[in-house]
Amino acid sequence: MSTAPADPRETRGRNRRGQGDRLREDIIEAATRLLDELGDDQALSMRSVAREVGSAATSIYLHFADRDALTLAVLNRCHDQLTQAVDDAEASSDDPVAKLRARTLVLGSWAYQHPGLYKVLHESAINQRTAMPFKQQLADRTTAAVQRCMDTGLAPADEAATVALDLRAAVHGAVSMRLNQPDHPWPPLEEQVERFLVKLVGTPPTAR
Repeated sequence: MSTAPADPRETRGRNRRGQGDRLREDIIEAATRLLDELGDDQALSMRSVAREVGSAATSIYLHFADRDALTLAVLNRCHDQLTQAVDDAEASSDDPVAKLRARTLVLGSWAYQHPGLYKVLHESAINQRTAMPFKQQLADRTTAAVQRCMDTGLAPADEAATVALDLRAAVHGAVSMRLNQPDHPWPPLEEQVERFLVKLVGTPPTAR
């Protein structure tokens, strides 16, 4: 007499209270490491994540429906951490221009620290398949930072959202070119960001 295949959740056994949450965290951390190494969401496999965690592949699917769902969880977590790093950098000064400069440099330095994750967040195929509404938070905060410079007379009055978009596009372009052409003799990112702020936002140049 044939029997139906066992449910993988029954084969694995029930998680004690809290174990499921711990496994979910382990999965996200493992996928984060792999995506930073690979720099491409298409190269990530659920089996490789399972091996990294030391669990069965079926365990991954209990927490994430597919690779895109797992990748989005990683990117959302990274975005939260990046937002916190930007907030911390801005808190070091009361000057609106210094705040804008600090947040812009944090975005650039994070990309150098996590080049693979940066590429997945901004350049990989998942951007074409899936909406990432959490990205809007950093965009809105950049617009607010530009608006503060305008409100205090440290930048000429203009449409803050448009100026912020130009600034973000310039910074992302500079960072992406550095990551994809590392052997080029690039100027220091700090100097380039300073030029972006002066030319695109209209802030006064920093005294040297």
